Amino acid sequence: MVSIHPRVSGYLGRALSLELSAVQQYMTQACLADQWGEVEAAGRFRRETVEELQHAERLVQRMLQLGLAPGASQLKPISHAPDLEGLLRLDAVLEVDLIEHYAEAVRFCEAIADTDNRDFFAALWQEESHHGQELQEWLATLPSAVALAEPHHATF
Repeated sequence: MVSIHPRVSGYLGRALSLELSAVQQYMTQACLADQWGEVEAAGRFRRETVEELQHAERLVQRMLQLGLAPGASQLKPISHAPDLEGLLRLDAVLEVDLIEHYAEAVRFCEAIADTDNRDFFAALWQEESHHGQELQEWLATLPSAVALAEPHHATF
């Protein structure tokens, strides 16, 4: 069994909770978009659901590799909004939580010289940062949207 710092274990568990929260939120938003007749948006939300589910799967695989029992301790409640713009603004908040969490995990792993887990978290950080940027770009294309200020991208 691999020796793992308890905080790294905590970062993995919290990441799994955040990723599964994102799966739940995007899946719900895909259904809402369908109900609103927003077929293109529903498709995008479904793709986001799959991407976040893939992140969750990578986290479960990592936890199993390290001899940890995978478990999401607490899912965030689904946030609702009356329109697409509102949904995207809620998603931006969730993405910032993910980006900041991964950046913090990377910094901690660097501090304890755990390069394997640092690299694992860094890859997820980069993917979520890219996703956060895509979300901002999508929001900016909406006719009623006033683009959000630059998203807060945590740095290592």
